[in-house]
Amino acid sequence: MAAKALQHVFPKALHYDPEWVRKHSMGENVLFNLESLTKSLDLKPGMRVLDLGCGKAISSIFLAKEFGVTVYAVDEAVSASENYQRICSEGCADKVIPLEADARALPFAEEFFDVVIVVDSYTYFGTDEKYLPYIARFLKPDGCIAIVDVCFTREVESLEEVPDFLRNDYQRYWYFIHTIAWWRKLWEKTGLVHITAAEELAEADLVRKHYIEDFEEKGKPDPFAKALQHDHQGFISFFKLIGRRTKKSAYLQDYKQKRKK
Repeated sequence: MAAKALQHVFPKALHYDPEWVRKHSMGENVLFNLESLTKSLDLKPGMRVLDLGCGKAISSIFLAKEFGVTVYAVDEAVSASENYQRICSEGCADKVIPLEADARALPFAEEFFDVVIVVDSYTYFGTDEKYLPYIARFLKPDGCIAIVDVCFTREVESLEEVPDFLRNDYQRYWYFIHTIAWWRKLWEKTGLVHITAAEELAEADLVRKHYIEDFEEKGKPDPFAKALQHDHQGFISFFKLIGRRTKKSAYLQDYKQKRKK
C-alpha cells in the first residue's frame, strides 16, 4: 500500500514503528482505527480517559502521547505488569495506569471519566442491552463514550442469510457482529446518550487493505483477515459510534440489589 496515502490519512499513527504496532496489535492496526475515531473527539490535556479492552496498551500510549490525557488502560486478558513495562518503555508511566479488570466489574467511582474509548473490543461485551447503562455510570455529565469496531453492512437475522464466505466461521467469530443501525438503536433506546456519530469509518477501505496485506506477509492463520480477503461484496466494514452522556440516570436493577446486600 502506498505510504503516501497512509501518511495523509494517519499522520499520528505513522509516527510509531510499524513493527512495534504490528507486534502489539491484536488484530488489525489498532492505531489506524483509533486515529480514525479520535478525529471525531475533542480530547484535551488533563482529561481522564478509560481505554477499555486496551489489549497490549499501545492505544493507551498513543492517547497519552498525542493528546496529553490521563489514561486508565483496562484489559482482562493481558497482564497489567506486562502493559506497565510497555508503558514505561514509552515514557508514559505518569500518564497511563494499567489495570486487569473485567469490563463488567470495573473498580471506578461513578462519573469518574471524561471519555470512555473502546477500540476493537466492544462487540465482545457491549451487545448486552444492560451494558451501556452499566458503563454510562462511570461517565461525567456530558462525557463521551466512543467505540470503533467491525460491523456488517446488512443485518443477519438467520443462518440462512449468512454469506457463503462466512458460513464456516460465522458461529465461532461473527454471530455477534451487527450493522450500524442495530448499534444505534441499542444505544438510543436507553436515553442515556445522545448519538453524535454513527457511521462507517471514512478510512475503512485503507484499514481493510492494510490488514489483508499484513496478513499475507505474515502468512499466519487469521479468520478475520481471511474473511476480509474473501469479502467481495463489501459485507464487512468498520464503524464508529459516539454518544454524549445525557442527564438521565442509569438504572440497573441487578446493580441496585447488589448494593443493598
